Amino acid sequence: MFGIKHPIIQGGMHYVGFAELAAAVSNAGGLGTITALTQRSPEALANEIARCKDMTEAPIAVNLTFLPMLNPPDYPAYVKAIIDSGVKIVETAGRNPAQVMPVLKDAGIKVIHKCTSVRHSLKAQEIGCDAVSVDGFECAGHPGEDDVPNMILLPRAADELDIPFVASGGQADGRSLAASLAMGADGINMGTRFIATEDAPVHQNVKDAIVAASELDMRLILRPLRNTERVLNNAAVERLIEKEQTLGDALTIDDIKDEVAGVYPKVMLDGDMDAGAWSCGLVAGLINDIPTCQELIDRIVSEAGAIVNSRMKAMFA
Repeated sequence: MFGIKHPIIQGGMHYVGFAELAAAVSNAGGLGTITALTQRSPEALANEIARCKDMTEAPIAVNLTFLPMLNPPDYPAYVKAIIDSGVKIVETAGRNPAQVMPVLKDAGIKVIHKCTSVRHSLKAQEIGCDAVSVDGFECAGHPGEDDVPNMILLPRAADELDIPFVASGGQADGRSLAASLAMGADGINMGTRFIATEDAPVHQNVKDAIVAASELDMRLILRPLRNTERVLNNAAVERLIEKEQTLGDALTIDDIKDEVAGVYPKVMLDGDMDAGAWSCGLVAGLINDIPTCQELIDRIVSEAGAIVNSRMKAMFA
């Protein structure tokens, strides 16, 4: 469907999904993704897409996340920039993308929507999405409020969906790919794992922090606001959690704005690891090195092939 060599997608990530990473992933046979809202304007997004196309002739995607905001971005203008740039794959996330589906489909664009539940996946299928990215509870960022891990969520999605889907959350290596395929997924989506690569245009402090972290270093925040987010623990996160415990149901977003507002440029670009709360998946516990995207994808495919052709085949010979 996407015209890529390997069923491995780099998901959209704020202040990570720049042209350098997207091109590196696509050149390695996966699907690289530029994050639209990291770019401050539709014109800047168009320039970033053009920059990426100078680095790769392989397919790329653009992530467009629909967020609840008092002053939302000019979504129609961002969509127009994507269409005019000739991108043929869009990853949507956040709120229901129904408002942009007609214009995207008219432009011949394939849409893959990120979902954290089977019911939301079925809705994405209903409104015409071509595929979905099913995010298990293990994922970085917003895992939803159902807390269903991929060992359950992926087979449930396979039972219910008619369109293809990829597994997101906890994906790191060939074992992840083989397991996800076995549970019915058509591929995998990786976020945190791609941050810890040589090609990711983020500060070295971020990459080192992911490698140093274990699965026990993550925290869930914003649960009182029903906007749960999985983040790497740091001083700002500790302050935020203390506020949540103290204020309880009285907590508002204004109470924690110092810990969550404007954080990503400070962390990802400046390397200030205590600037605020930033998304990181449980998969950090499986990340022990910082390879190139080419090395990483080649390794994943090789490992998955060995698991399927040797270990699994031998068990059922």
